[in-house]
Amino acid sequence: MESYKFILDLAIILLSTKVLGLVTKKFRMPQVVGALLAGLIFGPAFLNIIQETSFIQSGAEIGVIVLMFCAGLETDIQELKKSGKASFVIAVIGVVVPLIGGYFITKLFNTPGRIVSDANGSIFLQNMFVGVILTATSVSITVETLKELGKLKTRSGNAILGAAIIDDIIGIIALTVITSMADTSVNVVVVLLKIVLFFVFALIAGVVFYKFYKYWSESTVQPLHRYTIIAFVFCLFMSYVAEHFFGVADITGAFIAGLIISSTQKSQYIASKFDVLSYLYLSPLFFASVGLKVILPDMNATIFIYAFLLAIVAILTKVIGCGLGAKLCGYKNYQSARIGVGMISRGEVALIVASKGTAIGLLGTAFLGPVIIVVVVTTVITPILLKFVFRYGPNTQQHVEEVPIEEARFSNNYEEIEKLR
Repeated sequence: MESYKFILDLAIILLSTKVLGLVTKKFRMPQVVGALLAGLIFGPAFLNIIQETSFIQSGAEIGVIVLMFCAGLETDIQELKKSGKASFVIAVIGVVVPLIGGYFITKLFNTPGRIVSDANGSIFLQNMFVGVILTATSVSITVETLKELGKLKTRSGNAILGAAIIDDIIGIIALTVITSMADTSVNVVVVLLKIVLFFVFALIAGVVFYKFYKYWSESTVQPLHRYTIIAFVFCLFMSYVAEHFFGVADITGAFIAGLIISSTQKSQYIASKFDVLSYLYLSPLFFASVGLKVILPDMNATIFIYAFLLAIVAILTKVIGCGLGAKLCGYKNYQSARIGVGMISRGEVALIVASKGTAIGLLGTAFLGPVIIVVVVTTVITPILLKFVFRYGPNTQQHVEEVPIEEARFSNNYEEIEKLR
């Protein structure tokens, strides 16, 4: 008889994420923290009521794709262009610093007298691989928090989005370089070429789709829901092509699809429909799934100490690295702090990288536990710290760089703000 437990699992996820979201809101924390905690509490890490199934995995994947598509829809392209060079600098430094920090803290503990690793690769590659894990950024957690705070379209928000996308690309390159040293079947040149080709393809596909979509929407009168369906099809197509043919994260394809459609007349209507779908079903499923992935293995005192220090290094290296990059690019101190904090979360991205390392023998079971703890800590703490750092800064009505466009239009100082743009 076919099992229908997935229906009960879904009901528990939707209810628990909402209830715990309201609880965390009572404590003045973003509701996404409650959704993450729901997955941890009801998953294998604690109560073990819900396990991650193929249904949850697939639904969660669609959830993060829609989340990044909505982020693209709500992104100010002109502001993103302005922050392009800065985003690159932020991403590069935000990768190099965690890579170095992860390597040296692991080198300190990856010795027979402290932690005995059962990995197959050389000690150097094992240590470097932990550093590669720390370079990862799960921007989906940050995006949801910024949307909740109404800060996604600020200058800091755009810099975080741009840096996170570039961070993913650099992370893929770093992962490929390390794995190619352990696995000769991986060709670094081919991977780099595929990344370049993806962006060439995205540019061509974007121009073609934009012209078609604009002509189709302006030349004929269509029921509004058709615009949403075509937009969603394009989002899924770009996500599939990015991952399947070019080895680039599917969320990158979804974000680019959202950017392209954001310039059309129907973008606000489309965004409103996806917001409902995301809030009602997809976002709770995705954020709970992050918690469901966590299975804490048995760890001794030394491993716990390493896990604690690794978590500290993971947080500080992103804050310092990305914050320093932002500062070098002319961002103010409060903006640099926001950008640094926004890049902390490792989330499901780090877990995916860790699973790759386990498969090829570069990440032993002794180090898997600390990595999981880092994922949990950085994922939960990022929304909390984001809300904290966004409390500080100058009066937003006097500083256009941190005023969302929609809020500015309803501000008494709108004309003044327009002059500052």
